[in-house]
Amino acid sequence: MKNTNFKNKRAVVVGAARSGISAAKLLRDLGAKVLVSDSKDTKEIRKNSRQLKRLGIDVELGGHSRELFRRCDLVVVSPGVLLTAACLNWARAENIPVISEIELASQVCPAAIVAITGTSGKSTTTTLVGHVLNSNSKKAYVCGNIGKPFSQEVAKVKKGDLVVLEISSFQLEACFNFKPKVCVILNFSPNHLNRHKDLDDYLKAKKRIFLNQDKNDFAVFNKNDAIVARLAKEVKSRVKFFAADDKNLDANYAAAVSVGKIFGITKADCLKALENFKGLEHRMEFIDKIEGVSFINDSKATTVVSTTWALNRIYSPVILIAGGQDKGVDFKSIKDLVRRKVKVLILIGEAKNKIKKAYKGIVPIIECENLKKAVYAAFNMSLEADCVLLSPMCASFDMFSDFEQRGNVFREEVKQLKKKQD
Repeated sequence: MKNTNFKNKRAVVVGAARSGISAAKLLRDLGAKVLVSDSKDTKEIRKNSRQLKRLGIDVELGGHSRELFRRCDLVVVSPGVLLTAACLNWARAENIPVISEIELASQVCPAAIVAITGTSGKSTTTTLVGHVLNSNSKKAYVCGNIGKPFSQEVAKVKKGDLVVLEISSFQLEACFNFKPKVCVILNFSPNHLNRHKDLDDYLKAKKRIFLNQDKNDFAVFNKNDAIVARLAKEVKSRVKFFAADDKNLDANYAAAVSVGKIFGITKADCLKALENFKGLEHRMEFIDKIEGVSFINDSKATTVVSTTWALNRIYSPVILIAGGQDKGVDFKSIKDLVRRKVKVLILIGEAKNKIKKAYKGIVPIIECENLKKAVYAAFNMSLEADCVLLSPMCASFDMFSDFEQRGNVFREEVKQLKKKQD
């Protein structure tokens, strides 16, 4: 890691979940005096706090101490914490820096960073880029909003390596000096409007990915997304455009090829690596076929855009399982697509009433209280050659810890359903 000036600094990490734990450990290793503060006091948080205490890191749960935030030297905030939280305002009132875990790790990272954002497709593209680089004699660490936190991986990174980061708007909000060698913006559409005050605020967060770049850096933008393409006028770095082509190279793959070429990999070698890519869990993941009915797990589809992408790639009649925690999006925007592609719509979670209102009268709708009942209802409504697609268009936090747990539950329920049919 780079030499830094964290030694003996008093640092408060807000949030005792995955990224907060990693940030606290990194700060401890850098010589800082660390305390982790979390407003929650759940079983899982208490378990995490015991782990931190064993490492000599102090923890406070169930609230935040004002004096702690007024007398520290640095606050590192987890992405799930609103930047308007009172405890962060206490620190700002004393001119104490409030930064994200991504910003912290980037300050000590000795390697070039490829940072990837967008409304949808981030995880797939981040994994594709890492796969292309690692398949062509590069040493690339894939982390951030996918897999392991950046602050957990950064200690392993050496000069000459590469770091490929998936980065969300929540993480970018508290980045101020973040400077990736390459930034990628895949697309932009309404999302997270339950957190961002409006669409402009959401876009402003995304734009932080390139604010500190200069002429020696690269910005890779989707030519076919009008909003993203216009951002080329605002950057100081060298702009490279990508676009889906007519040879079944979709936008995610095209973005990966563009990044590979920046690092000296030929298009042919990029495509050769991509041929061996096996795909990701919870992203259009084929689970099984039961009595001729296919089951596909697309739990990562937490936006309307992602579900649009999924529906356009299925040519069988679709029984769509959707719903969860509303992110403030407009479900009506794909009404015509739902009319054309979806045979039955099965709804779960907090957003089911809003979704039902958006599609009422254009498709049969069934409401279920949980995912297990939704799987069985979908199968009961299906015919041979139909496809049952879990593509929620919503976050998972109303019913599950994350989209992975939601996808795993779906997979297990399909497994149990198959046993009953045998």
